[in-house]
Amino acid sequence: MPKPIAASISRLLCALILSVTFPLYADVRLHQLFTDHMVLQQGKPVPVWGWADEGEQVVVSFNGKKVSTQAKDGKWKVLLPKQKASNKPATLMVQGKNRLEVKDVLVGEVWVCSGQSNMEWGMTSSYQPENAIKSATNNLIRLFTVPKLKATEPVYEVSSKWVECSPETIKQFSAVGYYFGRDLQQALNVPVGLIHTSWGGSPAEVWMSPEFLQNNEEYRTDILAAVPEQQQNYIKTVKQWEAEKAALEKEGKQMTRGRPWANWVPSELYLGMIKPLIPYAIAGAIWYQGESNAGRADQYRRLFPDMIRNWRQDWGQGDFPFLFVQLAPWDKNRKRSMEQIVGEIGDSDWAELREAQTLTLSALPNTGMAVITDVGDKDDIHPAKKEPVGSRLALAARKIAYGQKVVSSGPLFKKMKIEDSTAIIHFDQVGGGLVAEGSRLTGFTIAGEDKKFVPAEARIEGNKVIVSSPKIEKPIAVRYGWADYPVTNLKNKEGLPASPFRTDDFPMITSKKK
Repeated sequence: MPKPIAASISRLLCALILSVTFPLYADVRLHQLFTDHMVLQQGKPVPVWGWADEGEQVVVSFNGKKVSTQAKDGKWKVLLPKQKASNKPATLMVQGKNRLEVKDVLVGEVWVCSGQSNMEWGMTSSYQPENAIKSATNNLIRLFTVPKLKATEPVYEVSSKWVECSPETIKQFSAVGYYFGRDLQQALNVPVGLIHTSWGGSPAEVWMSPEFLQNNEEYRTDILAAVPEQQQNYIKTVKQWEAEKAALEKEGKQMTRGRPWANWVPSELYLGMIKPLIPYAIAGAIWYQGESNAGRADQYRRLFPDMIRNWRQDWGQGDFPFLFVQLAPWDKNRKRSMEQIVGEIGDSDWAELREAQTLTLSALPNTGMAVITDVGDKDDIHPAKKEPVGSRLALAARKIAYGQKVVSSGPLFKKMKIEDSTAIIHFDQVGGGLVAEGSRLTGFTIAGEDKKFVPAEARIEGNKVIVSSPKIEKPIAVRYGWADYPVTNLKNKEGLPASPFRTDDFPMITSKKK
């Protein structure tokens, strides 16, 4: 071997040995949630964390307060004392072997915005967004978008940064998230930080931790146990697709079908898009999802509250407010006329999913729901009118998270009383009173002892609705808005629509068949 080459190899080996024996100098690093233009949560201890050499002393300073710690296993974390909301930019400083400065930091309210495509839906694709985008410049609203990432192991870093709200930065940001943040910032007059982490088409179980799913017998049996077979079927389908594509190309033809979509794997978005955010201090979360679980609405009664419990447990910040959107009306691309839809009676998995969502309100504290039966799109699973959705979530936040005396919900079913051939429906959340948007109430059906529902006549008396039908002498059950695409018009005087409901507990079409 020539001497110059041998000498080079020798030097390289020495360098490698030294790098193992004596670790190279490593700068202290901050988690990527801590960037310029960030918002820190007011009124709570604020975790700040990152990475450094073993035993390295790290000092974090903010607003005249200093907290220090030593790195252990290459990681460090401190808790800044509670901060008061401030519109005045400040600097977060981190001192280790090197010095970091995070500038233009505000203190206010931080909310996580998550779910599937209707949360992901960007401003430019929403209904008549031009004026909202044009007027979006607001230094007191800051945005953080979590990149899409499926993971099989916990991910602890996130490649993104905070940006100020402007007509340019808002264009592709979640429309529901923006309208929520805009209304909340106006109502509270404090900075608002929005962390957007969503993925179209995702079912709830992909947003839950592996440990939480594994510790539940139902989820082990009905969700996790099915994964191997699903993966095998997917591989088989892809191979068939590839063989068909190759055969067509040999004939000089093109494949017209796209490559098969991969199956969702439980926990993959939790690991890749929620885990990296924990334990960042937050005020709460808003959630728009459920379409991908509609076929399993009965299971969603347990799965959705458990997902909320999972997040609250792992975040370690108590029962933080969790606000969600009830599924919008949608006719499942059947292209029917309104005449065909109005008065439709039958079972509906979407109605059962809405019921599962509503039941979460009584199952867990600090939860709120935005009903949007009045802003759906008959032929589009993605209704474009996102402003009412975000605004109603903001109303729920003002009431539940901040204790403001506002009407934050439309009428919710409370109880039914039968008098002769009439059903009397009582409501909570009536606000200033019940009203019908139009000449008469629509969307009510009633059933007798045969459990067969027929269209009902309904009228408002005070804060009650009187329901009857000449076909039913002895009513036992009433339903309202029980359809994929409910045509309903009961609201309170504040303009918030009543939630669909049923008074019966007849068997569900989404119940697991034994």
